[in-house]
Amino acid sequence: MTKSANAPVRHATMRERNLAVVLEHIARHQPVTRARLAELTGFTKTTVSNLVGLLEGAGLVRGGAPVHEGERGRPGVGVSVRGDGAAGLGLEVNVDYLAACVLDLGKRVRYRHVLSTDHRGREPGAVLAALSALAAEAVSAVAAQGLAVAGAAVALPGLLDREEGVVRHAPNLGWTDVPVTGAPGLDLALPTEYDNEANLAALGELWFGGGAGLGDFVHVSGEIGIGAGIVVDGRVFRGAHGFAGELGHLVADPSGPPCSCGGRGCLEQVAGQEAILRAAGLPVSGPGTAPDDPVRTLAGRLDAGDPAARDAVDRAGRALGGALASVVNLIDPDTVVLGGVFSPLAAWIRPPIEAVLAGGSGSLRRGAPPVEVSGLAEGAAVLGAAGLVIERVIAGPALLLQRPPDESGGR
Repeated sequence: MTKSANAPVRHATMRERNLAVVLEHIARHQPVTRARLAELTGFTKTTVSNLVGLLEGAGLVRGGAPVHEGERGRPGVGVSVRGDGAAGLGLEVNVDYLAACVLDLGKRVRYRHVLSTDHRGREPGAVLAALSALAAEAVSAVAAQGLAVAGAAVALPGLLDREEGVVRHAPNLGWTDVPVTGAPGLDLALPTEYDNEANLAALGELWFGGGAGLGDFVHVSGEIGIGAGIVVDGRVFRGAHGFAGELGHLVADPSGPPCSCGGRGCLEQVAGQEAILRAAGLPVSGPGTAPDDPVRTLAGRLDAGDPAARDAVDRAGRALGGALASVVNLIDPDTVVLGGVFSPLAAWIRPPIEAVLAGGSGSLRRGAPPVEVSGLAEGAAVLGAAGLVIERVIAGPALLLQRPPDESGGR
């Protein structure tokens, strides 16, 4: 039966919402007194005290030193988030590596590991089983620190159907219609959600990089493939089917080489990591090679003025600039952010990008948007994934109120 729009809200539901509001304000303004929380939320001081008591009982917040919040009156006890109150596990599957990251409730990194391995040609089940093993290592490592993982988020490349939990097409992995939700090889034993790696990289930039001050921005994830996470009004823009941001498969050269997606002359055939390395005369990544090793070698060649390396990066930058000019004209962002492997190459690849952007979109906009460089580089997606779990905890702390002691770090 459908409920009336005027039906009363259950007391428990209202309490859950109020807990989330209070925890969000504590996380944003910590350390913050109960009196200030009452002002921020509009709740009575009694309601705030009761809600803070529940959050303290769940081990999510703690009282601390006195805080002066005005010129008059006695200081109040500052309330802050407990870092050990919960943890979020971020995982990433990419073409040449797996990654795991755990953040505590204070959004501090408590575990991070990257496992270099080439997944092209591997069965999806084997890749997901390896990811499960990495997740188990991460959960065990932070349990030794007294942290209980509340959930996981997995960053995946390609076109992801989030509602069905299916990777529809990840050409660089060779995956088509691969289910990840409930997949036999992927057993995390945690509440888990899945998202595109470019979207999570953009959220990583928003929450942990410079994204909070960039307005609406496009975050370009440069790996073997190229994706774009589009942030508008502080939220990821996904498109009608969740497939927005496939920057790497815009056509850069109609007569260019064939792409693994089935097209020809796609951007990543010119500006993807392996395309740049090949054009520079360098070996691409492979088994036993860390994902950033070839890029470091390339950066060294660029710094030494190697002509082939300079030409390869200049060509990639011009192609990427052309694709971004189209994106800028379509969605009018405030800023473009270069992430992934483009971060360590920024000194050489940013100038041609900016030159093409200025010619391709600057005259329409009275100037092209600034091109910034992410400080998170290839760690943005897995960091964004872990951050997403923490954001979910803050938005729904009631789910953790009834945890048994052995799931709460022994509290």
